[in-house]
Amino acid sequence: MSLPLLASIEIEQPVDADLPAFDGHFPGAPVLPGAMLLALVLRSVARQPAWAHRVGAGPWVPQVKFLAAVGPGQMLHIRLDDSARAIAFSVRCGDVVVARGQIQAIP
Repeated sequence: MSLPLLASIEIEQPVDADLPAFDGHFPGAPVLPGAMLLALVLRSVARQPAWAHRVGAGPWVPQVKFLAAVGPGQMLHIRLDDSARAIAFSVRCGDVVVARGQIQAIP
């Protein structure tokens, strides 16, 4: 049984300057670790019931590329696009794409 495709959505996610992830990463020039950026994307998916249902309880990330650094206090724009097999995501800070990839249910 295939699920109907979901309409694309965009979610704004502020990056709290006080996140512990910035501690020591990197002193004098803080950068959000890629794992934390991916966690914010997965949290955005989990907060949307239809999208969370699409990937199930244990989402798999078969592909992700980190393209630019994210600093404290920035605003992320997370775009989710559905396809028959995966959710494609892209993350922007302003006009700069900082990450993109795919999320899907564990095969």
